[in-house]
Amino acid sequence: MKTFSKVSLGIVALLGSGIAAAECGDIQIAEWNWASGELMANVDKIILEEGYACNVELVPGATTTTFASMNEKGQPDVAGELWINAVREPLNAAFDAGSLHSANGGPITELGEGWWITPATAAKHPELKTVLDILEHPEFFPDIEDPSKGAFVGCPAGWGCQLANANLFRAFDMEAKGWKLVDPGSAAGLDGSMTKAVERDQNWFGYYWSPTAMIGKHKMVKVPFGVEFAGSENWDGCIAKPEQECEDPKPSAWTQSEVHTVVTDDFKNKAGDEVMAYLGNRVFPGQVMNDMLVYMGDNQAAGSDAAIEFLATQGSVWESWVSAEVAEKVKAAIK
Repeated sequence: MKTFSKVSLGIVALLGSGIAAAECGDIQIAEWNWASGELMANVDKIILEEGYACNVELVPGATTTTFASMNEKGQPDVAGELWINAVREPLNAAFDAGSLHSANGGPITELGEGWWITPATAAKHPELKTVLDILEHPEFFPDIEDPSKGAFVGCPAGWGCQLANANLFRAFDMEAKGWKLVDPGSAAGLDGSMTKAVERDQNWFGYYWSPTAMIGKHKMVKVPFGVEFAGSENWDGCIAKPEQECEDPKPSAWTQSEVHTVVTDDFKNKAGDEVMAYLGNRVFPGQVMNDMLVYMGDNQAAGSDAAIEFLATQGSVWESWVSAEVAEKVKAAIK
């Protein structure tokens, strides 16, 4: 029987590691310019480098520019949190052509835009189960300037969601029901109105989206509209357009937000089955993601630091994404 020295075993281990790195190779991952995407990119970097011996470079990412670069140049290799509503048609064309692929059709649960109330409001008024219920009670949400009206807090002027909120306000005939559409003026104004209401135990009703630190921090409650989505023709052809281009908006639930982890064809072919399986398994529960965004905000933590915090404290979430062997490598690396 042959015996091996510790040195020769070490050489074999290094060669094995080199083979794994060669299979995975150099990878570019989009590091998004928003907190959840920044966190996800850094989690992917640590797990892929430590668990799969990849060599990961994070590059700046933004929805339309990252998609265009992947579609036209084949770089970056991975877009972890691509919100596809803004690029749906060309992205579907790229999927059909086989140049891009969806590695994960839902990397974060419970995400999306909509209308929200505070948890205290939900507890005080359990009868308010849907938006339709809320619209019957403007007196629960008095406007500061005109308490005879109910305040619905929309989006600041200039935001894309301002159009949708204004047209839904008309579609639900909210003015006639005693409501006022409040422009918060800025992102800070929107956040401030929510925070003041929570801190003062006042009712609040308005637009927001998740995952965000605000939703996580205040445990806001997303309210079902009580009506079905009225179709893309109504939404894309009216609700999402300026008022002068939307003469007759129909009441509708908010259009579904869809997020994918998208990879290039070259990456799919070179990364290997284990790496692709990881990306497919990698799903952040919405509440966990919101809690992490609160952590990032409270501690002014960058994505790299938040990723280590996530991996150190949320083993029950991420260890199910990978094999036990990979999990041990990652845990050893972050100690």
